[in-house]
Amino acid sequence: MTTNKSDSDLPPEEVPEKICIDAEEDRFARFKLIAWWDQEKLRRSRVLVIGAGALGNELLKNLALLGVGQVFVADMDHIELTNLCRSVLFRPGDEGQPKAMTAINAAKKIYPDQNSESFMGNITTSLGLGVFRWADVVLGGLDNREARLFTNRACLKVGTPWVDGAIEALQGVVRAFAPGDDPCYECTLGENDWKILEARRACSLLTRDEMEAGRVPTTPTTSSVVAGLQCQEALKILHDLEGVLYSQAYVFDGLFHQSYTVNYSRNPECQSHEALDMIFETGLASSDTSLGELLELSKQAFEQLDVGIENNPENVYSLEFGRDIIESLHCANCEESQESFVVLGALTIETARCPKCDGERSPSLINHVTEDSPILEKSPAELGMPPWDILVARYGELSIGLELDGDKELVLGRIPANDDSEVL
Repeated sequence: MTTNKSDSDLPPEEVPEKICIDAEEDRFARFKLIAWWDQEKLRRSRVLVIGAGALGNELLKNLALLGVGQVFVADMDHIELTNLCRSVLFRPGDEGQPKAMTAINAAKKIYPDQNSESFMGNITTSLGLGVFRWADVVLGGLDNREARLFTNRACLKVGTPWVDGAIEALQGVVRAFAPGDDPCYECTLGENDWKILEARRACSLLTRDEMEAGRVPTTPTTSSVVAGLQCQEALKILHDLEGVLYSQAYVFDGLFHQSYTVNYSRNPECQSHEALDMIFETGLASSDTSLGELLELSKQAFEQLDVGIENNPENVYSLEFGRDIIESLHCANCEESQESFVVLGALTIETARCPKCDGERSPSLINHVTEDSPILEKSPAELGMPPWDILVARYGELSIGLELDGDKELVLGRIPANDDSEVL
C-alpha cells in the first residue's frame, strides 16, 4: 500500500513552489494569477448571447463565473420539460417561463454584480442592430441557419466579432468570425445549407409555423464542452490576444474523442461583407421620427463627411431598412390588397390568410425609401421595425448607418445605458 507524501516529507529540491495569495483576496483572485488577465476589463465588457437553451445556459453560467459585467441575452422560446436535462440554469418549477429571463435571473445568483437583461422574440424580426453594435462580442447558441445568417450580417455591418457554437448528440463545432474581409459564416454555406434556408420559407415568402421550432438532439456534456470553448474564444477576443479561431472551425467528436480544425476561405460571391463607412448616433427613437426626417438627416451627415461627394445626377439618397418589410397583402381570389406594414418573417401563412375567402395572400415587399417614396411620413416603428435599430443611408457608393439610439435605455432595461464600459 502506498501513501501520499506531504511536502515536508520530500527532499528540498522536489518541494513544489507555492504561490502566495493575499489573505484578503477577492473572488477573482485566482484568475488574476494569469499574467495577461484583466478582471476590470471583463467587468466593463459587454456580451450579447443569442439563444438561452442548452448552449446558452452554459454560456451564461460561464460568463457569470468569469465576472463579465454586462450581458444581454435573446431567445424566443419558453422552457419545456425536455430542457431540464440539458440546461443547468433551469429548474422543474420554471416550465412555461421565458428561457432568456429565467436564465439571466439564475446566472445573477452566481454573480450578483452582473448587469443583465433579457429579450424574448425572434432576433431576425424584432431585435435592433444597436444591441449588436453595443456588444464587444456576440456569442451564438443558435439552432438554425436563418438566425446565424442574420447574426453574421448584423455583426459584419456594425463591426462586432462573434463566436458561433453548434451541437448535435456527442459532436460540436466552435468557430469565430471577425468583422472585415475575412471569411464569414455565409462564406461557409454550401448548396445544401441554402436549400435548408429556403425550406424555412414558403413560396409566398411567409414563415411556416411548423418551421419555427427546431429539434436538435443534444447532451449536457457536449453543450458544456462547446460553450466552454466559445467563452474561451470570447476571453481571447476581450483581452485582444492572438490565437482566436477566426476563419476556422474547431470540430469536437465526443464519440471517439477526436478533434481537429478546419480553415475557411472567402467566398467572392458572399453577400454579407458590407461594413458601414460610419455610424451616426441620432439620439432619436424609432417611434418619434419619420423616414423623411431620417432621410434629410442622412443628407446632412453625408455633407459632413470629407469624402468629396460628387453631384452626380445618377446618385440618389436612399434609406435602407436592413430587413424586408411587407407593405401589403394581395388576395388573387378576391382581387383585393390590404396595407399591412410588418417585418417579413413576423407574419405567418396562417395569420396572413384572406379574411374573406380564407385564401393565401401574397406579400408586396419594400426594403428602402427614396425622396419620392409615398411613405416618408411614417416612422420606422410604424413599419414594424424594432427599437434601437440601425438604418443604412446611401448616396452613390457611400453608406452610413443611422442608429436610433433613443430606444437604447428601453432595450437595455436593467443594464445601465451610460456606464463606464468601453467598446474594445
